[in-house]
Amino acid sequence: MRMQRLYMPTLREVPTEAETPSHRLLLRAGMIRKAASGLYTYLPLGYRVVRKIEEIVREEMDRAGAQEIRMSSVQPKEIWEASGRWSTFGPEMFKLTDRHGNEFALGPTAEEYFTDLIKEELRSYKQLPLNLYQIGWKYRDEKRPRFGINRSREFLMKDAYSFDVDAEGLQASYQAMWDAYVRVFDRLGIEYRIVAGDSGAMGGKVSHEFTALSEVGEGVIVYTDEGDAAATDEKAGVWHEPVADEAMAEREVVETPNMKTIEELSTFLGVPAEKMIKAVCLKVQGDPLLVFLPAERELNMAKLVGYLQVPEHEIEMLDEEGIVKATGAPAGFTGPVDLPEGVRVLIDRGVTERHNLICGANEKDRHFKNVNFGRDFTGEVVEDLWLVREGDRDPVHGLPYHFARGIEVGNIFQLGTKYSEALGATFLDENGVAKPLVMGSYGIGITRTISAIVEQNHDDKGIIWPVVVAPWPVIITVMRPEDEMQAALADEVEQRLQEAGIDCLVDDRKERPGVKFNDRDLIGIPLRLTVGKRAGEGVVEYSTRRDMVNEDVPVDEAIARVTAAR
Repeated sequence: MRMQRLYMPTLREVPTEAETPSHRLLLRAGMIRKAASGLYTYLPLGYRVVRKIEEIVREEMDRAGAQEIRMSSVQPKEIWEASGRWSTFGPEMFKLTDRHGNEFALGPTAEEYFTDLIKEELRSYKQLPLNLYQIGWKYRDEKRPRFGINRSREFLMKDAYSFDVDAEGLQASYQAMWDAYVRVFDRLGIEYRIVAGDSGAMGGKVSHEFTALSEVGEGVIVYTDEGDAAATDEKAGVWHEPVADEAMAEREVVETPNMKTIEELSTFLGVPAEKMIKAVCLKVQGDPLLVFLPAERELNMAKLVGYLQVPEHEIEMLDEEGIVKATGAPAGFTGPVDLPEGVRVLIDRGVTERHNLICGANEKDRHFKNVNFGRDFTGEVVEDLWLVREGDRDPVHGLPYHFARGIEVGNIFQLGTKYSEALGATFLDENGVAKPLVMGSYGIGITRTISAIVEQNHDDKGIIWPVVVAPWPVIITVMRPEDEMQAALADEVEQRLQEAGIDCLVDDRKERPGVKFNDRDLIGIPLRLTVGKRAGEGVVEYSTRRDMVNEDVPVDEAIARVTAAR
């Protein structure tokens, strides 16, 4: 490809909308352009990267025995109603109505669609296992699109679905996809960790995320140096420090004028937060819910969603009026003792393990001292509602957690029979008995992976693409295209590389050397050959984008190096 003809509108100034290094560099390098909030156009350079990643993913999926299909992005309402997710998926779902009044969704995911596809055609255990996948655009109406293509409203995703006869078969399919994902991300050169994830709205009890490490990643992962404890901060359990036993003291009321926060109360009473109970007042699907946990801990909303089995968008904070109605007192004085009947109460296990605690008395300007679970209050005890934090340890071995940020580039879920039962997808086993298909779901964010690669591969000059995904693996920079010797040598090198199966970009523009070098650094082509004043000797300058070390070498050696490095 000749750069004179390439549509590559690079930017010299940093776009004001750019939020992260990858967002900034992809815009500056002329790889993407913003069309609207969360919507992007992939320009020639950027789309070549998309296709390179797609091909690696496709090769490894095919190698793992999955079969590619192509489904519509427009999905009928009926299949989402069957699973119950038409009303519960939330406001992120784009919904539309055709001219005949039929309702559809722009697919945010495809569990229902794949299940509906095979339910009339997979009828016998002899047809199993089966794994189907597609690479297609997904749509989610993000409340606040951010970080460029990392969290956008339209994104390219590979999603696969396995169908098995039983849990043992699902485990084998799950492991096959795990192994395929390892090969994909290893080939892409991404530094990543595999962590236990929260299944969320997908369903199922087992899931793992492939997280590309990045300081600007939205996700937080925790892990230990030894053992196998690695999880997202939404999933990670926490070691509970043993609490010394105490004799129950007599409960008493203390006056706490205008003491509404834990910090104020701790200072006023001279008592640490560990001896207090925190109240989180919520409204779930319209009804009040009071959650009580140790005052020094924060509520993990993902764990609460998992326990309640309701969508997160149907959980909101209870307003002042609602708190008064549910407890009889204003915010800041809520406690689990003597609550009105009919209010649902969740008690984190950590509260039950401690003694003689302080909590709101459900009266203005009053708190209780020396309250104890069982004697003074009760409620639904939840095993773990804590959000992990610095200094925590894993619950199995007590090893200290380390924290890192990352970008979720892949996820795998053991769905079980959630969708097959809902949509009536059954097969006949060897005894002729109808059973629901056992399913798994496996996603890779193609466009999100681009962000992850750039976040891990850039410097102050621009992007540093790995050879396997670079728009072109090599760029030939012609210093003076009007010079016949330089032009002829550039043509020769291009032809020889193409004959070796190596696509190359030729900068034949009549621009100053500084402009060419700056653009070359910005767009990040990994292997660089410069044809200059030694063209008559058959010598070119060889360098790599990562090392930025220039070396004059004969043409034959330069071509050999490029061939070996591709």
